[in-house]
Amino acid sequence: MNTTLINTIRTLLLTIATIALLYGAGTAEARDKWQERLLFNPPPSQLEQEKRGRIMIYDGLMDTQIEQAMDSQFDRIESMMFVRTIVTDVQGNARKDADAGTVMVEDDGC
Repeated sequence: MNTTLINTIRTLLLTIATIALLYGAGTAEARDKWQERLLFNPPPSQLEQEKRGRIMIYDGLMDTQIEQAMDSQFDRIESMMFVRTIVTDVQGNARKDADAGTVMVEDDGC
């Protein structure tokens, strides 16, 4: 198999495993803070991994955070993927489905 493909699959699996561990090992707030740090203030090691092709999957961020990232981290957007983006209202609060009472997320097409 192609070495690049194997490395890409390995990187994606490690990213997914890391996210899964964060869900189980900490609070949602801790997970969000970790993702925000990587998104807005990445360490040099993260930037180096992105240069080598690493894609970071950000899960459950607010749409306002993603808009901010698109403006302030534009040079890194090729290394970002966003899933389960939380829809916010004009005040910046998470919108809830009126019938179900659950937080509304954007349909990412996956």
